[in-house]
Amino acid sequence: MAVSLNDPSLYINRELSWLRFNTRVLRESEKTSLPLLERLKFLAIYATNLDEFYMIRIAGLKQLFAAGIVATGADEQAPLDQLREIRRYLAEEKEILESSYHSIVKGLEGENLLIRFYEELDESYKIKADEFFFSNILPVIVPIAVDATHPFPHLNNLSFSVAVKLQDKDRPETNKYGMIRIPRVLPRFYQVADNVYVPIESIVHQHAEEIFPGYQLISSAPFRVTRNADMVIEEEEADDFMMILEQGLKMRRKGAFVRLQIEKDADPDIIEFLNSHMKIFPKDIYSYGMPLNLPALFQIVGNKDFSHLNTPPNSPKTLPPFSSSEPVFNVIERGDVLLAHPYESFDPITRMIKEAAKDPKVISIRMTLYRVEKNSQIIQSLIDAASEGKQVTVMVELKARFDEENNLHWAKELESAGAHVIYGITGFKVHAKVTQIIRQIDGKLRFYMHFGTGNYNASTAKIYTDVSFFTCKEEFAKDSTAFFHILSGFSKNRKLDTLSMSPMQIKNRIIAMINHEATLGSEGHIIAKMNSLVDPDVIKALYNASAQGTKIQLIVRGICCLRPGVEGVSETIEVKSIIGKYLEHARIFFFKNAPVQTYISSADWMPRNLERRLELMTPIMEPALRQKIYEVLQLQLNDNALSWYLGADGEYSKPELAEDAKVIDNHQILEDYINRIYKTVKKDASSSKIDQLTRKLFKES
Repeated sequence: MAVSLNDPSLYINRELSWLRFNTRVLRESEKTSLPLLERLKFLAIYATNLDEFYMIRIAGLKQLFAAGIVATGADEQAPLDQLREIRRYLAEEKEILESSYHSIVKGLEGENLLIRFYEELDESYKIKADEFFFSNILPVIVPIAVDATHPFPHLNNLSFSVAVKLQDKDRPETNKYGMIRIPRVLPRFYQVADNVYVPIESIVHQHAEEIFPGYQLISSAPFRVTRNADMVIEEEEADDFMMILEQGLKMRRKGAFVRLQIEKDADPDIIEFLNSHMKIFPKDIYSYGMPLNLPALFQIVGNKDFSHLNTPPNSPKTLPPFSSSEPVFNVIERGDVLLAHPYESFDPITRMIKEAAKDPKVISIRMTLYRVEKNSQIIQSLIDAASEGKQVTVMVELKARFDEENNLHWAKELESAGAHVIYGITGFKVHAKVTQIIRQIDGKLRFYMHFGTGNYNASTAKIYTDVSFFTCKEEFAKDSTAFFHILSGFSKNRKLDTLSMSPMQIKNRIIAMINHEATLGSEGHIIAKMNSLVDPDVIKALYNASAQGTKIQLIVRGICCLRPGVEGVSETIEVKSIIGKYLEHARIFFFKNAPVQTYISSADWMPRNLERRLELMTPIMEPALRQKIYEVLQLQLNDNALSWYLGADGEYSKPELAEDAKVIDNHQILEDYINRIYKTVKKDASSSKIDQLTRKLFKES
């Protein structure tokens, strides 16, 4: 009997799949093979991820439930059922989180790096903490009384405060409630010594009676609130999109409360006082036996005096052909170039824009910007170019979630410099990563393009694995010109020839290539690497190909709604997730029997990327570059150190290794590989030497 590919049981719920991804992040904090501060860093990442999940996904499910939506997604699970399962999952995982935190803190104590509450400090440190309170804390904190004449205050999203229960010394029978807001300008931990950190709320607790003179402190409890932070902007009704966005950012601070985090064993009266005003569902109140606001652990992770407790940093390398002082344009003219970040440096991209700003032959720079760092050399170069009178066109995506304010700032700066700034496309986010530079040489125009899988962000390029592709080929010039015309003008149903663009083309081309591999049965082979796999139409195509015997290997870092290993449906599909030192961010697709086998893309296989965003998928045509990508994919498929495998039950497991098995950590191998090439080419930069070493090292790997 044929299996219906519409059967909800064939699809894993996307929210529960995401939770399992974040669990894999949390499990890294338990790995005793990692340095202690590296483990602490994974705790901070886990908590940061969970904050965003509550702000966006949980808030969205609550809205769907309130709107009476019965089921969402191919798994057809009701919003209320999802919320129940998520809360159960997180309640159980909280024990793992606390256990991991206390294990790391105990290990740090052995290294004389201490986290101490005020009452645990010796007298000399207490004196320093007291001095810090009066000089730095008291002047900026906000004591808030809550009673008939003092309404409950507005609490910003992710704000951190201490709630207090007080007794009037003149009227002992009367209890009062209030709070002490701790502003973000204060550090999460007061560093009382090079090796001692004090949670700031314990200092505030100690001095609560000085903050509220005339009252005796009965109890206090630090707490943290999470609000709905999703913004819905009606673009069609916005005459001034920037103004509407700014209003939306203000409204985000007033979103509905969706979570309360509070200290374990908090006074029940304090919890009742808080929730009488916030009205948070009881199962969204989480109490912790450890300091709240774990994302702030990055403050301790960054202690340079204990750098030996971190994973040794790797310096990205600039290899030939970009390692000389030769202009980037000359290098690209000689042939296509492909870089693998963060092992290979992001510097050639920064150099490309900087050189373009100064080059008198450059007449035009066009670029898309989704997420950029706060002090961006690229944007400064674009400002310089516009100030010099060059034609600069920049698509700044103002709807990039949680980067809206930064992008809004840069959009205004670029516009002030004379650049033509595009703020977005109505109804769509622009997520493509593309640069086009036009030079005028001997009366003719020459085009230089960069296509990437990651953002134009030099900071994240040091920790995200991404791919960069440089070319000056005519077919890419034609399509990138058409793409920028689509962004800046009016265009309906326009398609590209060499590149593929969503929402019009990428999904159809991907499904067509999957279907073609399916027609070849066991001779078909697909390797796809991405952040998330959610789109039900793509999943159905993969199921169909698997049923025909096609070999399918998927490297999906985060959400995966496809269920591998189901008899008669997905028996030939393998799904793995890689979690390690670097954040896997590249989107790479290999189709063995396609006319062009290898593609890189800005798009994951999710409905939002394939249907509601402008994305690009770029074919890699040069055999040497295709081989480079294929060998990286093979290395990651062979990885057994950082890999988790997805089972048909939706759970992930680590591979069991024999005692004599070779440990394959693809991050470390690629680091070593690039570093060895770098050292060798400093002595002999001939292309034959590089090719010879490349083949040798990959064979060893």
